[in-house]
Amino acid sequence: MQRLFAGTPWDRPPTCERCGNAESECTCPPVVPEPKRLAPESQTARIRREKRAKGKLVTVVANLDPDGNDLTALAAQLKARCGAGGTVKDGLIEIQGDHLDTVDATLRSIGYKTKRG
Repeated sequence: MQRLFAGTPWDRPPTCERCGNAESECTCPPVVPEPKRLAPESQTARIRREKRAKGKLVTVVANLDPDGNDLTALAAQLKARCGAGGTVKDGLIEIQGDHLDTVDATLRSIGYKTKRG
């Protein structure tokens, strides 16, 4: 994008807001925005049990905002508590096995409201 007064006496190169140097000479690290997290108390997690191919049972946690939660960290916490494997797919947390009660108790202890079904 061209500057408005490029090539004129009023031409001033853009400066860094933090250090005041020209942007071409700036050595400040890039700004990483803090991710916006939603409070667990304001969310309701839907917990259900699904049957996969070959009759395998999977516990699924749904209805949590993927942008407002760290789903990978929450899945790791649930997997550790259940002693099972699992994954995060399409905004859903899947825990291998029938762990409905354990997942429900863990989410409630964190502060989430839960509904089964």
